[in-house]
Amino acid sequence: MRNYRRLWAVLAVSVVAVLCEFALHQPLWAQGIITILGSLIALLMFIDMVKTLASGSFGVDLLAITAVVATLAVGEYWASMIVLLMLTGGDALEDFAAKKANADLKSLLDNTPTTAHRQVGDHLQDVDVDVVAVGDVIVVRPGELVPVDGIVADGDSLVSEASLTGEAKPVGKTTGDTLLSGTVNGDGALTVSVTHTAADSQYQSIIKLVKESEARPAHFVRMADRYAVPFTLLAYVIAGVAWALSGDPVRLAEVLVVASPCPLILAAPVALVSGMSRTSRAGIIVKSGTAIEKLAQAKTVAFDKTGTITQGVLAVADVTPAAGFTADTVLNLAASAEQQSGHILARSLVEKVGAKNLQPATDVSEATAAGVTATVAGQKVLAGKASFANAPQTVADTAVYVSVAGQYAGVITFSDRTRPEARRTIAALHDLGVADTMMISGDSQAVADEVAAEVGIDQVHAEQLPAGKIAVLDGLGKTERPVIMVGDGVNDAPSLAVADVGIAMGAHGATAASESADAVVLRDDLTKVASAVLISQDTMRIAREAVWIGIGICTGLMLIAAFGVIPAIIGAMFQEVVDTVTILYALRARTGRRSEVVG
Repeated sequence: MRNYRRLWAVLAVSVVAVLCEFALHQPLWAQGIITILGSLIALLMFIDMVKTLASGSFGVDLLAITAVVATLAVGEYWASMIVLLMLTGGDALEDFAAKKANADLKSLLDNTPTTAHRQVGDHLQDVDVDVVAVGDVIVVRPGELVPVDGIVADGDSLVSEASLTGEAKPVGKTTGDTLLSGTVNGDGALTVSVTHTAADSQYQSIIKLVKESEARPAHFVRMADRYAVPFTLLAYVIAGVAWALSGDPVRLAEVLVVASPCPLILAAPVALVSGMSRTSRAGIIVKSGTAIEKLAQAKTVAFDKTGTITQGVLAVADVTPAAGFTADTVLNLAASAEQQSGHILARSLVEKVGAKNLQPATDVSEATAAGVTATVAGQKVLAGKASFANAPQTVADTAVYVSVAGQYAGVITFSDRTRPEARRTIAALHDLGVADTMMISGDSQAVADEVAAEVGIDQVHAEQLPAGKIAVLDGLGKTERPVIMVGDGVNDAPSLAVADVGIAMGAHGATAASESADAVVLRDDLTKVASAVLISQDTMRIAREAVWIGIGICTGLMLIAAFGVIPAIIGAMFQEVVDTVTILYALRARTGRRSEVVG
């Protein structure tokens, strides 16, 4: 807002000065008004520059201050007026560009739920979302935002999760399903049992990430400040030589008015915010410009195994029937017996067989951590541990043993499947210039080696506890950095924090991992890691190009102005063109040059 106020003040004074000069024919009044305003703005800019220097950065406004003072000193007050318009207009345009580029990221904030319909007795009471407690029952009406996380207690509806995952296709929700805050209910009312308060809900955790991304400084902006040091010296040398050779101080002013540092001030932050907007649209929240820079330079990418390279869901791997039984029979009987169980293996069995293919089960009873007994097709079926099913222990893997009518029928084994997009992701990272990929897992060496070979990972560090994962990352040399660590669970949080860039697979609400990470993948898609690297590379390339384009144009204009070819007022107008070109080029980072990686 301050930049907009300064711009409006300069515009107002410009109008008054024009009236004095051309309507009232009082050029001295116009010069006096512009001199007073120019001196005031120069003073304010000088104060801002001192604060910048005190923070450890180079004050890139030094050239602009010198240009204003020089043009006022030699009587080129209209050139000074244009420089002031350029500076305040450039700052305001930067604010506008950043706001536009960040619109996708901030759209999360616009959808923050504020009220909830809490069930009190037999009626609903509208309450502030912050007073809703865990265990409360709320109703989400058709078309409304879901205010807090919960479990559907009653009702069926299609729910849009686009605000969280970016996926446009609605997801069906029914009794027992998880409902996340910030999603949009479809055409059916849902009764929801609250599992998290508003402050702890998924949507609020994402909003927290957005606010962090806005608050953190971008390292490359400081790099732009360092570009300004030699550029400033070059401008002073050219201006000083031009003055010395011509003997005319106006020549100094003519050079300095085309040496504005606005391209340096604008290019890097506009490109970085644009790149962060692009990652947001791709389903990735990157918290800082520093993370963008390091992602672009990454030499090593390390992955956790379970839930990252693998799906983190046990699926049926093999069925070994006993004599007299077929694999399909064993699988169907086990799934039918366990269809009412909430155990993860039971859900995998039902998914494998398909709900429509299950047989009715009666007299169902479940022994915690042991197994299920049920009557299926008139036969007593036991499914669970070997000891529970009175079966021989034949495999060491995760398994369900099945007996039918007291007779051992077979064993079903389970495994954690690799993500179908994992191999594509590793290949894409190599194509993007990542020299080494590794997997750091707490699993056994044999299992880790098998998974790594399946997806094409270069190195394997197995049987690692959280402290061991940190040691592996700390042991990497300078040539292997920056290093990215990708994980999804609480045990990954420490290693995500110590990596140069930590990326959390946060689609399923891994809060601890997400909070310690520098970037969070909102969709359950590993290729987003490669997309984050690709977008960051595009962003940094465009940022550097925008900076150098601005420097190149300004240097050319300074050399021309040194020969007295460009009057001060025309040179000041040229700077507006340079600023516009720089900003428009930096905004190209919103779309980039290459398409994101797909699985």
